[in-house]
Amino acid sequence: QVQLVESGGGLVQAGGSLRLSCAASGRTFSNYAMGWFRQAPGKEREFVAAIGWSGGSTRYADSVKGRFTISRDNAKNTVYLQMNSLNAEDTAVYYCAARLGVWVGVTQNEYAYWGQGTQVTVSS
Repeated sequence: QVQLVESGGGLVQAGGSLRLSCAASGRTFSNYAMGWFRQAPGKEREFVAAIGWSGGSTRYADSVKGRFTISRDNAKNTVYLQMNSLNAEDTAVYYCAARLGVWVGVTQNEYAYWGQGTQVTVSS
């Protein structure tokens, strides 16, 4: 089992920045690819970004490319999502997810472990 706890969400004005963190425990963190997903009110959960076990491989949704950066610190068992140039469409609950192995997945069903989520609200 892997336990994931997100933090760093909050209220920010459009154009601002936030950094989300996801702390993992329970298994060897470096054996897992990590992803961020989000769910806006009335919408389905969607892929945001993902990173491979070493940090050398990353993938992004088109909607966040150039604005968001995913990174990880295996020594701290933590994955980050730096979000810049935020807009109202980024308002959502953001979830951290983990999957065992090297594949950097972009769909929900590829991830077995999930955090509880952290709310990000962007005011326009």
